[in-house]
Amino acid sequence: MRPLGSTSLAFSPAQPLIRAALPVLSPAGLVGDTPLLWVGEPFTAADRGFWAKLEGHNPGGIKDRTALYMVRAARERGELLPGARIVESTSGTLGLGLALAGVTFGHPVTVVTDPGMEPLMTGLLTAYGADVQVVQRPHPEGGWQQARRQRVEELLTVHPDSWCPDQYHNPDNAAAYQPLAHELVAQLGRIDALVVSVGTGGHSAGIGSVLRGLFPALRVVGVDTTGSTIFGQPAAPRLMRGLGSSIYPRNVDYGLFDEIHWVAAPEAVWAARSLARSRYATGGWSVGAVALVARHLASTLPAEARIVAVFPDGPQRYVGTVFDDAYCREHRLLGHIPADAPDEITHPSQHTVTRWTRCTTVLDPLAGIGVLGLAGAAR
Repeated sequence: MRPLGSTSLAFSPAQPLIRAALPVLSPAGLVGDTPLLWVGEPFTAADRGFWAKLEGHNPGGIKDRTALYMVRAARERGELLPGARIVESTSGTLGLGLALAGVTFGHPVTVVTDPGMEPLMTGLLTAYGADVQVVQRPHPEGGWQQARRQRVEELLTVHPDSWCPDQYHNPDNAAAYQPLAHELVAQLGRIDALVVSVGTGGHSAGIGSVLRGLFPALRVVGVDTTGSTIFGQPAAPRLMRGLGSSIYPRNVDYGLFDEIHWVAAPEAVWAARSLARSRYATGGWSVGAVALVARHLASTLPAEARIVAVFPDGPQRYVGTVFDDAYCREHRLLGHIPADAPDEITHPSQHTVTRWTRCTTVLDPLAGIGVLGLAGAAR
């Protein structure tokens, strides 16, 4: 069966241009309306596949959406004063979005990152006018993420008029992705399963809540990385960036998820590289992990199921990591072909996972222990 949207059109020079992008007066107008690509064989089995939402077609990636939204909302509420500095912790993609928002709305931007940020990202952020500050030591308990957040607090004290979006806990982060959900509905009509990476929890909550409201039977599948604490696993060193966390972001909507998958770095690398060779559209750690899980769903759900996988960015920033043989050999990432199916555990605390693993018991690790717990967050 030909995938939805797979048509053949003949053009002549006399035909008018169709679907031409409208001109925009602001760089913010370049964000949104990203394409949807069918991912089938040979990445998947014959007659099976899924739809990939290519958020790498935004200027900086998926977090352009939330950066613009959070900044605009803070300005409207008077929390961010005209010309005030924006300060935030980021592993990269949100930094590009904030640089875009800074140019759009006239704010200087400081991003706090760690030594794991790729030189390409540092160069791009600097080129777009952002001040890049790098913490040198991880926090003994919260890792690099907590070290970055502490540096943000110090900078907010130094610049008393500055503002931090706090992407981990700011509800505007999730609200920013509601238009993306409506784009998917306009593109596909019906959606049966959504596969999303989980880091701050913003795009999974924003997209998933809208789609679940429209399609109550929607299956929402979260993708995390091994070593992440978000879904109740113990913290461990994490090579992958852009998904996972060593803290508990309050934007994660645990009640949305039907199942969670943890993916290890070598498995994500295999999937990202396989996508590049077979479908040309690919990305980094998050894209590889999400694609691996979506591929599995395509093989287990009915053939007519419409599965959407959100690809947060493209491959450019990963040419020195995921797509670099020397880097991958150094970190022992090559030659690990994933299993056809994930391991299964019945509870997130059953044991520490080190490879692709699935769990259908989804719990908020902070529920029932007081601070900011979410009661009954299990599906």
